[in-house]
Amino acid sequence: MKSIFFHLQGYRELPDDFRERYESIWATAPNKELCDPRKVHQYLNWNIDELELADDLGFDGIGVNEHHSNGYSFSGSPNLAASILARKKSDAAIMVLGNTLVQYNPPTRVAEELATLDCMSGGRIIAGMPVGSPMDTTIVHGITPTEVRSRYFEAHDLIKRAWTESGPFPFNGKYNKLRYVNPWPQPYQQDPHPPIWLGGGGSPETWKFATDNDYVYTYLSWGGHKYGKQLMDGFWQTVEQAGLDDNPYRAGFAQVVVVADTDAEAEKIYMPHIRDFYDKAMYVAPHHAFVPGYFKKAALQSFLGKPGQSKKNAPFGVPAGRDMTWKQHVEEDAMVIGGSPATVVDKLTAAVKSLRVGHLMVILQLSTMTREQTERNIRLFAEQVMPKISHIWDGHGYQDHWWPTGATRNSDLSVPQSGATTEVSA
Repeated sequence: MKSIFFHLQGYRELPDDFRERYESIWATAPNKELCDPRKVHQYLNWNIDELELADDLGFDGIGVNEHHSNGYSFSGSPNLAASILARKKSDAAIMVLGNTLVQYNPPTRVAEELATLDCMSGGRIIAGMPVGSPMDTTIVHGITPTEVRSRYFEAHDLIKRAWTESGPFPFNGKYNKLRYVNPWPQPYQQDPHPPIWLGGGGSPETWKFATDNDYVYTYLSWGGHKYGKQLMDGFWQTVEQAGLDDNPYRAGFAQVVVVADTDAEAEKIYMPHIRDFYDKAMYVAPHHAFVPGYFKKAALQSFLGKPGQSKKNAPFGVPAGRDMTWKQHVEEDAMVIGGSPATVVDKLTAAVKSLRVGHLMVILQLSTMTREQTERNIRLFAEQVMPKISHIWDGHGYQDHWWPTGATRNSDLSVPQSGATTEVSA
């Protein structure tokens, strides 16, 4: 089982009365009033330090993502952060989840930049291609809600052709009309291109797109593994209907994890930060999250038709964090897996097996956590948890066909695959 340190890169300080003064963490929270560039200077450098620390401590991969005009995760260009990580000599994967394809005009920009990162890193890039949240695509970028999916599918097709066909060639789509598609460079991974992963929130349409193309489906959960189980079961039913095998490496899952020496210490250290994160970073205006025309009927039924859903906050399926207790977060709702290393190992093992995922995208930094607390959490997970969960799927005969060929860390291969090398100049 592979562990990926997934960094949200959120803003780390918001006022206590944020929910009373503002309607949402996304799109309308005023930047001049709330976002101090001097603090951002500090935060961005801490983010890179934490990602590089995870790399140094042996995580199988490190991950970045893309969001816009918000304090939940203000990494506007994941490729900027990935370029710093790609320059470092390493054998860890770099998961870029995503680029949000519909926000690039033309999408060949994504093909060029990810190919550049792949070459720079020696074939270590995972090309995440999420459809994107309605907050980013429709609210911030003004894309017509009913066009988001069709634009996404066309952009995806254009990028794949740009990576696999000899250029130049013309592309005459509904949204993209290009006389010359001929991006330089091509990806380092040519078998036939970097692995493509999808990020989703439970839409059946995304499940089917994953199985139709044999892609990894990752569920970006904030409701935790108990809530996510219902949605991941839907994905695995789609896999079965497609006649595919049940290889757990077809799937990934994002999970918040906090580790301390004891269960009591974990509650004492991390509970204020958990409460703050779920109270503020998860505070999304419902009219931004559920834009008419963005979701199809099946997706809405998937989101809204679950037991207890009426008690949740859109779009993440989580209760407000202000009044929740450690017991509610960690035991009853299991939004967070936390405690001593032994407790975390037991709970993660059960969650991974229940969800049937081969890629764990572990979130170890939540907004207000200090740099020291974050580093300690990363170290404890890497040194006392990760070695004990890495063999969960060993002995079952599964192979991870969706992993970058240049990311050879913790593999049994004596030589890199497909010409990939871990010897990248530093």
